[in-house]
Amino acid sequence: MSDDAIPAATLIVMRDVASGPPELLMVRRTQRMAFAGGAMVFPGGRIDAGDFALGSDHESAARVAAIRETIEETGLPVALSAPRNLQQQLHAGEDFGSLLQREGIALDFDSLVPFARWRPAFHQPRRFDTLFFLTRAPNGDWPLKPQAGECESAEWLSATAVLERIAAGTATAIFPTVRNLERLAQLGSFDEAVTHARAHPIETISPWVEEIDGEKWLRIPDHLGYPVTAERLTSAIRA
Repeated sequence: MSDDAIPAATLIVMRDVASGPPELLMVRRTQRMAFAGGAMVFPGGRIDAGDFALGSDHESAARVAAIRETIEETGLPVALSAPRNLQQQLHAGEDFGSLLQREGIALDFDSLVPFARWRPAFHQPRRFDTLFFLTRAPNGDWPLKPQAGECESAEWLSATAVLERIAAGTATAIFPTVRNLERLAQLGSFDEAVTHARAHPIETISPWVEEIDGEKWLRIPDHLGYPVTAERLTSAIRA
């Protein structure tokens, strides 16, 4: 595999609900976006130079990117020592590190739990090497403010609710998102999700095509906690 994959990070933000399954922070990307346009995704994006400046290694830089992108895309102040809305300043172009220093805020890296790593092997115009993290939503009633030009909407939904929209054809999602939603749908609380995440190794997932009974399927390994590990290639959305 070549090394042209773009380093990226995604944050699965979860909040427990008293009367039902936990909810996830989901955004719908605008149709004009080159990657996964119109799809339902978890907040996230590429790791940039400023993220590496705040992180001591690749994984810590990924944590910075996951936090920063979530704030930029939704306004939710995740994993901050003093939660406050920093979205407007980031949209104005203020450097994340400088903003944190000025506001006296530290990033809570320990609140992000490694969940998965996906790196497609298929050659595509944009191919990402993405680290997924799991975190608990901050306390308080924070309004979601989807980033103009990138996100059509941001909302709290259970994993099952998102999967039902996809099945009904009212929403779309790329292959990794669907597999992670199916995995998350098994879990009844944030604490259960953390236990589940720590019980499975973080191995790079590179889906492959396999022919089964004369039909091509897109597959992933069977031992990483995913209840569904194959989808017909004709229905799988890879980007």
